Amino acid sequence: MIAVLGAGSWGTALAWLLGEQGLPVRLWMRDPARAAEMAASRENSVYLPGLLLPPSVAPTADLSAALADASVTVIAVPTQAVRETLRAASGLLPPCTMLAIAAKGLERGTGRRLSEVASEELGEGLARRVAVLSGPNLSGEIVRRVPTATVAAAREEEVALALQQVFSTPAFRVYTNPDLIGVELGGALKNPIALAAGVCDGLGFGDNTKASLLTRGLAEMTRLGVAAGGRAETFSGLSGLGDLVATAHSPLSRNYRLGLALGRGESLESAQASLGQVAEGVPTTDAACRLSERLGVDAPIIRELRHILYVGKPVAEAVSILMSRPYRDEGPFD
Repeated sequence: MIAVLGAGSWGTALAWLLGEQGLPVRLWMRDPARAAEMAASRENSVYLPGLLLPPSVAPTADLSAALADASVTVIAVPTQAVRETLRAASGLLPPCTMLAIAAKGLERGTGRRLSEVASEELGEGLARRVAVLSGPNLSGEIVRRVPTATVAAAREEEVALALQQVFSTPAFRVYTNPDLIGVELGGALKNPIALAAGVCDGLGFGDNTKASLLTRGLAEMTRLGVAAGGRAETFSGLSGLGDLVATAHSPLSRNYRLGLALGRGESLESAQASLGQVAEGVPTTDAACRLSERLGVDAPIIRELRHILYVGKPVAEAVSILMSRPYRDEGPFD
């Protein structure tokens, strides 16, 4: 039995992916009325309308029932709800379950990675069976069976290999990676950069601007990730560069769409209301700035984005500050 906690677009897509293989899945959500409606209609009409859930997927609002006998528990709730969800599940999780964190972000108040949140809430014993699922994985494409690749990262190789077997399908290719920190931070830190890419397009800037932003943004992601204990090469992989490319270009990306609206002059409140879903880049921008300050790592793009989102700095002023920073080398001369 597999439990998927969170019935937004990502959680529903993962439940569908697993159910398509005939695996028994319980898809948990907070709202009993929504769970009953999904069980009757076999459809998530809010987030993925038109997608029929396989017969082996059972929607439920009963957390205890969802977790009973679960060999794998997938965490697909919004990042800022992960701690609360894990706390509620802590006494209900089967002792040998593997925990696959599919949410991508940093806890805003603490700057913690989500695997760190899991360790704090569940204890070190279960923390060794925690993995992260991350990559260029847009829900709307996955449910169309578009060829897709992702990464399962874990401290223990057997956990990563087990999840590779569980999630792999002919259209969903799963790689493994031992760099839990790097994979986790790649998935989180790409969200602010993708949001900034949307701002670029909203302002009407060209390909030169966007390519420069993404390249320097990836450098910020890598600096932060390495300082936090990740491997530099991880950020050139699927969970870093790959996820950044998809999230910074696709109209299916919530972070890109939010940034696009901001670049076109909408307020943050209006843009978020129009989006109707959580754009993880907003709280992650604040958390990533706190992380950069704690680690002593310069992150000018993320810092200026934080000023736009939280201080109300005009976008044009933030762009001017970034373009007028002191000159520096991209790489040192020999």
